[in-house]
Amino acid sequence: MLSGVETNTVSPVFVGRAAELAALTETLTRACAGEPQALLIGGEAGVGKTRLVEEFLTAACRREAVVAVGGCVEIGADGLPFAPFATALRALRRALPEELAEAVAGQEGELARLLPELGEAERASNDEHGTARLFELTARLLERVSATRTVVLVLEDLHWADASTRHLLAYLFRTLRSGRLVVIATYRADDVHRRHPLRPLLAEMDRLRTVRRIELDRFSRAEVGRQLTGILAVLPDAALVDDIFDRSDGNAFFVEELARSVECCGGDSSGLSDSLRDLLLVRVEALPEHAQRIARVLAEGGSTVEHPLLAAVAGLAEDELDGALRAAVGANLLLPAPDSEGYRFRHSLVREAVSDDLLPGERTRLNRRYAEALEADPSLVRADERAARLASYWYAAHDPVKALPAVLQAAVEARRRFAYSEQLRLLERAMELWDDVPDEVRATLRPLDYAEVYPACGCEPRTDALRYLDLMAEAAVAARFGGDRERALTLTKKALRILDTGTDPLRAAWFWVQRSYLMQSLSRGDGWQELGTAQDLVRGTSPSAVHADVLAAAASWGALHRPGPETLKAADRAVEYARLVGEESIELHARLTRGWLTIDAGGVEEGLAEMYAVRDRAEELHLVGVMSRASINLPSSLESTGRSLEAVSAADHGIEICHTHGLPDSEAWVRANQAQSYFSLGHWEESRAAVDVAAPLARSRKAHGLVASRRADLALARGDFEEAQEQLVLNRRHLGLHDPQPQHLISPVRHAVALAAQQGRLPDARAAFEAQSEIGLPPGTQRYSLPLLHTVASAEADARGLPATDPGRPAILERVRTHLRQLPMLVPVWAAYGVLVEAELARAEGEDTPDHWRRAAEAFGPLQRPYELAQVRVRWAESILTATGERTPAAVLLREAHAVAARLGARPLAESIELLAGRARIALAGAGDEAADEEEPSDEPGAAVDVIESFGLTSREQEVHRLVAAGYTNRRIAEELYISPKTASVHVSNILAKLSVSSRGEAAAVAHRFRLYTVG
Repeated sequence: MLSGVETNTVSPVFVGRAAELAALTETLTRACAGEPQALLIGGEAGVGKTRLVEEFLTAACRREAVVAVGGCVEIGADGLPFAPFATALRALRRALPEELAEAVAGQEGELARLLPELGEAERASNDEHGTARLFELTARLLERVSATRTVVLVLEDLHWADASTRHLLAYLFRTLRSGRLVVIATYRADDVHRRHPLRPLLAEMDRLRTVRRIELDRFSRAEVGRQLTGILAVLPDAALVDDIFDRSDGNAFFVEELARSVECCGGDSSGLSDSLRDLLLVRVEALPEHAQRIARVLAEGGSTVEHPLLAAVAGLAEDELDGALRAAVGANLLLPAPDSEGYRFRHSLVREAVSDDLLPGERTRLNRRYAEALEADPSLVRADERAARLASYWYAAHDPVKALPAVLQAAVEARRRFAYSEQLRLLERAMELWDDVPDEVRATLRPLDYAEVYPACGCEPRTDALRYLDLMAEAAVAARFGGDRERALTLTKKALRILDTGTDPLRAAWFWVQRSYLMQSLSRGDGWQELGTAQDLVRGTSPSAVHADVLAAAASWGALHRPGPETLKAADRAVEYARLVGEESIELHARLTRGWLTIDAGGVEEGLAEMYAVRDRAEELHLVGVMSRASINLPSSLESTGRSLEAVSAADHGIEICHTHGLPDSEAWVRANQAQSYFSLGHWEESRAAVDVAAPLARSRKAHGLVASRRADLALARGDFEEAQEQLVLNRRHLGLHDPQPQHLISPVRHAVALAAQQGRLPDARAAFEAQSEIGLPPGTQRYSLPLLHTVASAEADARGLPATDPGRPAILERVRTHLRQLPMLVPVWAAYGVLVEAELARAEGEDTPDHWRRAAEAFGPLQRPYELAQVRVRWAESILTATGERTPAAVLLREAHAVAARLGARPLAESIELLAGRARIALAGAGDEAADEEEPSDEPGAAVDVIESFGLTSREQEVHRLVAAGYTNRRIAEELYISPKTASVHVSNILAKLSVSSRGEAAAVAHRFRLYTVG
């Protein structure tokens, strides 16, 4: 593979850089072992980045690695997205044609946006998922190609990278997890000023432990001496080394150029310029006139210029052109381009010096000639580069009349490649040119390209010329899809200032909907005020796509924030309007919203049928946005109704959809939803595995928050309270409080209440619940609200009898009852939770009976909720022992519950069962337990209890524990028992250790939960 490595240096000796080369070689070794490696190599222009990479690639080829190099486009062809990736993938395709074909199989249409040679790009629907899909499929492509063969991918000159290239590289650095792959990117450190667009990417990469960054320093005097020896093939005089070191300041490229000049001057350095630019230009001026002309033409054409295009622009006869090129190549100023029949400068510094020396008029004329040549014969450049380069040439030619149409066409091509950042930049350039173009030219512009359902200003949107407001709409969508939401918000605000809402309500309404989306995504608010304005604008207007879109957006917002009958009516209207105007995508989104609202209203079968129908239709039409949303919402709705097995199956389908279409964030949502269903079914290991797979897939803050929520569920149930606290903090950090959706607020409150109660911090638990209670637990939130009410009631019941907690309990229990009455129990799982909460309320007031828990067990019995059923059985057994002292039925219940707790790994539940069984002298496992259960009960009221055997407490410790449970301080305990406070403190410490609790509050809670002592 060595033949694929191009070298462009003049020194035959590789000097210095031993540590850096060793670091690169180490990464290659790791990559060969299957661990992907990512490196950033920085340094000033000319310091030797390319030479270091060339040396490394030579070593990599000796180890049979496949090398693919792509360079970022310099100036002259800006707006060309993914340029270095396209070049590198072409190299991979030449080196590994069969492996690449196998890796892209089935995704050729998507990946053709990066590499057009794969075929025609799919005309997929435009949405915010497009770029993410492309990036994910690219990552999979590289992982597959490098699965059995080491691949080194090099992207040079990242400081010139387009935004899409930067975003894709960042995605790869963050997500590559497998494959024998090394990804290297080089950049000029001296070009990356404070506001350079590469700077945020470098800062982000510095935070990733998987990315290594190497900064190259200049050569020392000794290294410059060795470099000169290699170039001159003789040992240079010390004076010459000193002179060149002083002039070059150790810059390797400057050393090379000075050495060349010394050779030309017969070894005399006294007449050399101190300016690198002057040195380079002197070398150019030493060329024949035709060669100088070619150098000037090439300098303005871009990083690489194709031979036919160069010939058309230069205007030289064929023999003259060949002679000029031969002279420039022989002088080591130009090099043949490795992947095309064209030429480029040996070093970008040479190109910049020549370009900077052009006169303004000369530069303008050259760009015009490039543009005219390309217009006359479009085949002179690759089809995927044509529009962007033509737009760049006309813009640099300062011809707005020609530039505006070309820029607008280039924006269309960028959108089709999902390069939304480049599309936005081109559209902003079009806005800059707009006023400089006559009306008669603007009347011939292309029509509106894509702006969702925005209504074009012309009467015939498919044929009428673009208007300035249309341009702003395109730019707003491009900014939103490209992730530049701040710019999108600025554009929508500007458009709304221009618009007359009285005469143009539909376009104004469309911009207000955009503003709502952006306010939500930027955490500036919940977006309802903006949606309300949009609804006011379309009210009373004829049915239209905008009207349908406004209604669908309002219904979706309501479903997330204010579920209920009014929101369901809004969804009905959205579906009706979308059908009237033939907007099936909007209709399907609205039907999906209507489906889950119908379920919340009790129409489970009807709602689920609609959601299944929407999913199937979206797949038939290949509407990826609807498919993604259905993949998430359908399993979630099934789980909310207690149909967890069906939810797991629906999630499997959704995972396949998301994975096939490269939607990692959506897949993370689906897997997190599936984890919840596995948890409900009692498959906790499967639940943990699903969350572990979801975590690295998550891209959005909300997906990360959902993963944290699922991990908190498991941690709490298994007794890992430190982990639960960590996940609760992560959940709140990711979700914040700017968009108060019930699904994001209520579950974290439940986790906080449960954690505080377990740690004996009942006041904190109460405060968290009261805060959410003030916000509300409205109908439509049963799946989140009912488990919260159960957690609160259970915490109050466990703390009953603690003197410090008695004040305030009636108010908390009344709040729970009030909310419970307001939540319709429309499906069996909600009704079961309702019975369970009622039972816990009775226990919290000391009034529960075995019948309370029997009814709860009957409600949960058919629902495949083993954890909740085990909890109910423990309470049922406890109530039987308290009420009648009958151990036989209690033993059956405790053994069933303990088997479930042991299988699940539910440590807190298992420990509670074991403590209760020990107090009641009930053996939890093994044959012959019936005999133990029939032992004579003690005379103690209630169940037979042997505290010493149950907890290992001494008689004195029992006395101290009783007083701790009554709320006594160490001093009061000492006074009561006639011991010293220090002795009381020692006893309390021993009690905490034996009970495996961390605070006096928890110790007291154990005493009251198991009714160890008579209260009062």
